[in-house]
Amino acid sequence: MKKVLVELNERELKVLKRVLNENEVIEVDLIDKYNYKEYIGKTVKVTGDVDLIGLGLTKIPINFTEVGGYFNCSSNNLTSLKGAPRKVGGVFYCSWNKLTSLAGAPEELGGGFYCHRNQLTSLKGAPKEVGGGFYCWKNQLSSLVGAPEKVGCDFYCYDNPLKSTKGKPEYIGGRFEY
Repeated sequence: MKKVLVELNERELKVLKRVLNENEVIEVDLIDKYNYKEYIGKTVKVTGDVDLIGLGLTKIPINFTEVGGYFNCSSNNLTSLKGAPRKVGGVFYCSWNKLTSLAGAPEELGGGFYCHRNQLTSLKGAPKEVGGGFYCWKNQLSSLVGAPEKVGCDFYCYDNPLKSTKGKPEYIGGRFEY
């Protein structure tokens, strides 16, 4: 490999450092209310759990790549799932927020998916397959279009102004309540 010496002025060095930091993925064991502030604005992979419950957040302040355990951002004021992990090994909780869409939700999920008590008008953006149950009750859903194709346990969508069950999962491993 050929090595090249490059001279940078102070401004160019700052830009280079910023770009390198933006692309850096930090790996940590756990993120919760005690340590999340040190990761704000960073890209993080978490081998364990993420607990951001009840912090008054209006957006997910960290860009998560994947979470090995559960991811809980319930009981905040979130209007978007931007920054949520693409892959979650356990359960994903985003209940009790102000979400109108599931855009940005994990694509891969090992456990259940809890999005009840939001303001969802569509399930578009939901994972295609959920290892556990899928709980979308108490929203503003008029259809189930966009729901996962396969749900390993229960699928609860009651207390929604559903006009039909069109779009319901092809496979539900437990109870279907609407």
